[in-house]
Amino acid sequence: MFHAAVPTVDVASVPADGALLDVREQDEWEAGHAEGALHIPMGQLMARIDELPEERLYVVCRVGGRSAQVVQYLVAQGREAFNVDGGMYAWEAAGRPLVGIDGSQAFVL
Repeated sequence: MFHAAVPTVDVASVPADGALLDVREQDEWEAGHAEGALHIPMGQLMARIDELPEERLYVVCRVGGRSAQVVQYLVAQGREAFNVDGGMYAWEAAGRPLVGIDGSQAFVL
């Protein structure tokens, strides 16, 4: 089966004010996420698609597999979306800021 290439960007190409969609599970989000990101777990996306902003979306998960699937879905819906290559591990490695929800040291779970 043929799959179209998934639009992908590296972490450095995500603008500081870009619309970041985090599709990880709740426990992953709570451990550490990008400040200002929108959190909609992958399994809830279809039911919550109306919550997405209309602008270009940068989609992230832990390493890039789930976010790639979400980007394929969003592009098929006519949305402009990009998979963040390497996910939150790459985000953290690049020194991009992480926040937790309880004030503890944020990390990628």
